[in-house]
Amino acid sequence: MTASPESCPALVLNADFRPLSYFPLSLWPWQEAVKAVFLDRVNIVSEYEHVVRSPRLQMRLPSVISLKEFIPLARRPAFTRFNVFLRDRFSCQYCGEANATHNLTFDHVVPRSRGGRTLWTNVVTACQTCNLLKGNRLPRQASMYPRTHPYQPTTIELQENGRGFPPNYLHESWRDFLYWDTELEQV
Repeated sequence: MTASPESCPALVLNADFRPLSYFPLSLWPWQEAVKAVFLDRVNIVSEYEHVVRSPRLQMRLPSVISLKEFIPLARRPAFTRFNVFLRDRFSCQYCGEANATHNLTFDHVVPRSRGGRTLWTNVVTACQTCNLLKGNRLPRQASMYPRTHPYQPTTIELQENGRGFPPNYLHESWRDFLYWDTELEQV
């Protein structure tokens, strides 16, 4: 049985052969990848066995593509709930437990009702239990202190953290490009 083209996304690498993003992983649907090939915006690095055909040509679907022009990473990452979770590695900063995103929230270290602002430097990842337990109190009042002082991460740091959370599906042709610079075990 042949896989459908929909099950053949392309891993998108920057011109330096590093993924544009690790978390979420930079993937394009097969249609976007093929269009980019024909517009000469990417190089095909690896291909699937799956072939698509038109009246005039046929081609194997790209599994890994690299951009022809380098896209620099943003200097400052967007301040989003997801990026706070990623900075804190999906772990509650009070109890230390790792959680799925649907069990996480973020906590204002200095509550908004006490003048705290919604900034990188005042927001940490918290599980629902710890967030309720801390409530509207300052850390010293609740005797609950974040394990890591909140700070604004760099885009590179978030990328590195994202590498620690591989996606559910990894095609074998992607592996060399996702983890090529990880330290090897010395035997």
